[in-house]
Amino acid sequence: MSDEGESPYKTVQGLSRGLAVLRALNQAEGGWASVRELSLATGIHRTTVRRLLETLQNEGVLRRSTSDDSYRLTHEVKALSEGFLEEEWISQYAAPVLGELMHKVVWPSDFATLDGIAMRVRETTHRYSPLSFHKVTVRRRLVLSQTAMGRAYLAFCPEAERAELLDRLQAGGEPMVQGEGRAAFETLLDQTREAGHAFNNGEWANERKILALAVPVFHAGRVAGCINVVTLRSALTLSEARRKYLAPLHAAARKIEGYLDQA
Repeated sequence: MSDEGESPYKTVQGLSRGLAVLRALNQAEGGWASVRELSLATGIHRTTVRRLLETLQNEGVLRRSTSDDSYRLTHEVKALSEGFLEEEWISQYAAPVLGELMHKVVWPSDFATLDGIAMRVRETTHRYSPLSFHKVTVRRRLVLSQTAMGRAYLAFCPEAERAELLDRLQAGGEPMVQGEGRAAFETLLDQTREAGHAFNNGEWANERKILALAVPVFHAGRVAGCINVVTLRSALTLSEARRKYLAPLHAAARKIEGYLDQA
């Protein structure tokens, strides 16, 4: 049996070398380098480097200067990063912390970021938690006004952003912010900020059995996302959940923030 995490497939050496050349070129002074310089930077033989450069040039991600025979990245290389969102970068740091949190609380957790007028789950431990009742939640969109993570985002985001999001929810027919309900909901958000965490306890129309706690994760002065602990209302009360899980939940959020600050 292979070791955990070991792939049954062999590494494509040519691809690895091509990426090494791209990284070296990206880090070269002025954004350009000769075959010799790239060979020294990567430890790859000059003949192989030349062959890799010609291939990458044919793919349009770099070009050769005829004046000094150096190679430079083209604008086309930016297209390689277009599918990589800031939210995905942030979720990389959240993933291991979620795993640590699950070992402490056993119940599953999610990390989500704002996506329009919903929260989009980016990372989760539902697949691994023995207490999970949803095995797949990545990419799931959560209602802002009815879920703990949505409420955490609304409570701790800037006032102008919160007003705009509530206006959009109201215009979209979200029942919790219609008419006089909006003032009551805004009071709930004030209480959430004061408490330092959000919760939903059966208010989510599609998941009445859920009791969840959530806190914001801050980065660069804004709410980068939110992290939760998801339980069942039949298993414990809100006060019990707060007593057992708020401290590790806050600690997990601070740990993610620490990783983001160092990135």
